[in-house]
Amino acid sequence: MATESLARLRAEAAHCTACPLFRNATQTVFGEGPSNARFVLVGEQPGDQEDLSGRPFVGPAGGVLDKALADAGIDRKSVYVTNAVKHFKFEPRGKRRIHSKPNASEIKICHRWLAREMEAIAPDFVVAMGATAAQSLLGKTAPVGKMRGREIVFVEGQHGLVTVHPSYLLRIPDAESKRREYAKFVADLNLAKRLAAAAR
Repeated sequence: MATESLARLRAEAAHCTACPLFRNATQTVFGEGPSNARFVLVGEQPGDQEDLSGRPFVGPAGGVLDKALADAGIDRKSVYVTNAVKHFKFEPRGKRRIHSKPNASEIKICHRWLAREMEAIAPDFVVAMGATAAQSLLGKTAPVGKMRGREIVFVEGQHGLVTVHPSYLLRIPDAESKRREYAKFVADLNLAKRLAAAAR
């Protein structure tokens, strides 16, 4: 059963030392959601709050994602959310831990966990949020802007699309630009919902 497979994978991943990121992270942050989810959302890596809690998308970016899913008519409890990289990579600055982008080696090494999650769930549709998720699922670097807005097939055969990471929306300083980009993100989720329904 998928539930048993995910539970086993989560337990295995908790002890992963395949790349150096485990040394400074609090814990592995594995995916979360129904084992029979037809819809999977893949982000980059855990953030500070995710690292501390052990759960994906519970920080500020998770708040944006929750709102966007609701606005797109998607119940977060019905989707599986995970990250391409399972440990928090950061640079200490005083008492703060500042996010640092995973490199190609770290993405490649950690892809085995994402691939096994996908195999266990066998979703109808996968949304890669941000360049790191796209790189993991495509097996190569891919500009989000060029891939966005259309259905693609990832390297291991899953159908999906590429969109921005919700943290991108948090970094936009201009209110009007932020509103416009948020609407585009919701539109991407709506498109994913329609394509996932059509794939059944």
